[in-house]
Amino acid sequence: MMSILSNRRARRRWITYTILLVITILLMAFSSNPGVRELQRGFNFAFKPFQGAFAGVADNVASVLGAIGEIDRLRVDNAALRDQNDQLANTNARLELLRRENDQLTGLLQLQSGFDHQTVAARVIGRETLPTIRMVTLDKGTDDGLALGDVVIVQGGALAGRVTDIGPTFAKVTLLSDSSLVVIGQLLTSSETGEISGEAGGVLVMKNIDAGVAVSLDEEVYTAGLELAGGIRSPYPRGLVIGTVVDVQRDATDVVQTAFIQPAANLAGFSLALVITDYSGGLPLVDQPSPPPSSSAVPASPSGAASPSVTP
Repeated sequence: MMSILSNRRARRRWITYTILLVITILLMAFSSNPGVRELQRGFNFAFKPFQGAFAGVADNVASVLGAIGEIDRLRVDNAALRDQNDQLANTNARLELLRRENDQLTGLLQLQSGFDHQTVAARVIGRETLPTIRMVTLDKGTDDGLALGDVVIVQGGALAGRVTDIGPTFAKVTLLSDSSLVVIGQLLTSSETGEISGEAGGVLVMKNIDAGVAVSLDEEVYTAGLELAGGIRSPYPRGLVIGTVVDVQRDATDVVQTAFIQPAANLAGFSLALVITDYSGGLPLVDQPSPPPSSSAVPASPSGAASPSVTP
């Protein structure tokens, strides 16, 4: 039985092989026939546009897929570049802050070394931004030799304000631009004096100047250092820079005129200051409690570094 089946399978293989061989020979014979070749050329010519179209579609699809991949890669690259740009911007901002503080510190040290009064260097750690209160907080207090009424100056020897509240480790300075602070200023050219106080916008107003005195724009104004009534010493040393005249108002019928002064000190942005500790003058100040903290009080500097060197 098994031999019969084996013979049948063998015969089927030989029959299949013979059929395939015959078909191959016939195809070879027909392929060399001129008529068959012409028919092949005709089919190739007829289907050539379709082949080109299919090839173009395939190329377009490949191009679209490639463009999508390139766009995604560019999106990732752009996100990375934006992150790097933000990091560089933050780094530049920190470096610029450090540069400004270094310039202020250099100027203060130069001023301190050639100044006629003893001073203590301090850093601004708080700033009041309410329109009605112009005040900063320094990181030095009575433990460092500061006292109520001490005068505060900044880079260039410009007057900044006066200590009006103090504790062992802090001092609050009412700025020159605060309306509660009044300074007797003196014009450089004529030596004429007037009362200087702050107004909204940070501009100082110098009042009660004799109307007969010529006041020039850009004229410098200094502290007069005049004694008060009763022979009381001036609250401010003589010769501290206050600012320059930016405008003058005078009525023809008035006997006095008013000058507007641009402060020499950057009252809204200084971060380092010198406190004069060996000068006392003016009426004694009453140490009153500090105003309650408000939501507008902001830190003055992101740096937590220690203050610069103190008294020379």
